[in-house]
Amino acid sequence: MSGSAPAGPPQGRGAPLGGEATEGRVGGDVPAPAGPPQGRGAPLGGEATGGRIGGGVLNRLVVVGVGLIGGSCALALKAEGAVREVVGVGRTRSNLDEARSRGIVDRAHTLAEDWTAELADADVVLVSTPVGEIGPMLATIARHAGPATIVTDAGSTKQDVVAAARAAFGPAFARFVPAHPIAGTEHSGAAAAFPTLFRDRTTVLTPLAETSREAVATVEAMWSRCGARVITLDAVEHDRIFAAVSHLPHVLAFALVAELAARPDAEALFSHAASGFRDFTRIAGSSPEMWRDIALANRRALAEALDDYRGMLDDLARAIASGDGATLERVFAQASLARRRWSGEVPPRLASQASPQGGPRPRDGPSGAAPKPVDR
Repeated sequence: MSGSAPAGPPQGRGAPLGGEATEGRVGGDVPAPAGPPQGRGAPLGGEATGGRIGGGVLNRLVVVGVGLIGGSCALALKAEGAVREVVGVGRTRSNLDEARSRGIVDRAHTLAEDWTAELADADVVLVSTPVGEIGPMLATIARHAGPATIVTDAGSTKQDVVAAARAAFGPAFARFVPAHPIAGTEHSGAAAAFPTLFRDRTTVLTPLAETSREAVATVEAMWSRCGARVITLDAVEHDRIFAAVSHLPHVLAFALVAELAARPDAEALFSHAASGFRDFTRIAGSSPEMWRDIALANRRALAEALDDYRGMLDDLARAIASGDGATLERVFAQASLARRRWSGEVPPRLASQASPQGGPRPRDGPSGAAPKPVDR
């Protein structure tokens, strides 16, 4: 197994992606795409390279997992005129039929059919399955994709996906670009897809030192054409951040609803729940399968986030039990101000001037950083 790719001219189509890799790599921890960042409407690669054509159009995009994320990406690229043909791959014929009827994909294959024949001439393969399925899927794709095919994912965790890709692609790992579009709703499947899902949202790329510049630029441009802002992060930092601001909130929402639902008087409790409960628990309607996989894939960082949150709950429990209203008010005021600053209701300058001091105990990490909105 190797993480670097030998230099050399691009091979002709038909050789497996697991063979000789092509294109230059970038030194350092996280590579930067060649040239300036490409905004919405930027070409998908410019001159004919790696199977793409001039004018910013992908000839063939293969979407493995035509759900909310994969389907919305396809719809956005089609709306932009940025792809000629989209091939959908998935588990169930009914979902694929829905995708075809909505114009998300032009052709579709279930996993039980000969879908791998579509890979040899694909410009980009987007794997948008639950994270627990990405590893085996990459192993299959590596055996059938062409040498110029760029493979990327949409998983919410990155260290596990990078390790799986390195094992699957070997010396061709340079043409895999780890990615995470930060968008979503509590709905799933092709029926939930819509073309503006990524507009003005962030997509994170976590390329490695050996990742092809050309592959990074192509994937960056693809998400830019979907309307997203594209940034890069180290995979470890990505998983730490999203354990706190995405994975932890989902676990908390699931836990609260599950705990209340298990009570003998659950029906009475839910009958009195109103907008506050609805807002807090909206994401508990998300896919249990997807969030099971995310929690397990990012278990170390998520366990640390849970420990920090449990410490805050313990502090609040002690304040409530002892009647310490001052501590409660300080924590609530800090949280309220941080929430309003994050949502743009309070300018950062005023927020720093009005920031309340004190609190039950110091927390690790930056105190003034405003999190970004995420749904997955």
